[in-house]
Amino acid sequence: MFRKSDGVKPAEPVQRDPVPPAAKYADVPLPPPHAGPGPGGNVATGSSVSIGKTVSITGQLSGSEDLTLDGQVEGRIDLPQNVLTVGVSGRIKAEIFAKVVVVHGHVTGNIAAAERIEIRESGQVQGDIVAPRIAIADGAQFKGSIDMQRTPAAVPAAAAAATPAPAAPASPAKAAEKPSTAQA
Repeated sequence: MFRKSDGVKPAEPVQRDPVPPAAKYADVPLPPPHAGPGPGGNVATGSSVSIGKTVSITGQLSGSEDLTLDGQVEGRIDLPQNVLTVGVSGRIKAEIFAKVVVVHGHVTGNIAAAERIEIRESGQVQGDIVAPRIAIADGAQFKGSIDMQRTPAAVPAAAAAATPAPAAPASPAKAAEKPSTAQA
C-alpha cells in the first residue's frame, strides 16, 4: 500500500543564523517620533503628557507641555502656553487656566483660556468660562456663564475676578461721613 519512492531524497535541514534578528539591527538608529496631531487636533509643537485613569492629583498642577487628563484632579491647573485636554474618563474639580481647553469628560470649576474652549459631545462643564472663542458641541452639558473676551490679556483679569478680593476697611474719613443710625 505504501511504497518508498525510489530516487527521492528527504529535504535537508535549513541552516539558521546563529545571531538573533534583533541583534543584527542594534546599530540601526530608530526613526524620530511622529509629530502628528496633538490634543485638541493641533499639530504638536512640543511634548505632550498624559495622566491616566487611575491617577488622582490634589493641589496645583502647572507645566509647559500639552496635557491630557483622564484621571482625577482637584485644585488648580495652570498651563498658560499649552493645551489642556480633559479625556472622557477625566474628572476635574479645579480652576483651569490654559491656552486652549478641550473637554471630553467632567469639569467642575471656572475655566479661562487665552485662545479657545471646546466642550465636546461627551463633555460636561459646571462653572464659568472665559475665552475669545468658545465651542459647545451638540449633546455637551454646560451650566454657568460665558464671557467671550477678545484679547488674551483678559485671561489674567478673569483669574483675578474669579478670586474674591478681601474687603477693604473703611477709611476714617468715610466713617465720619456716614450718619449713625443707632442712638441711645
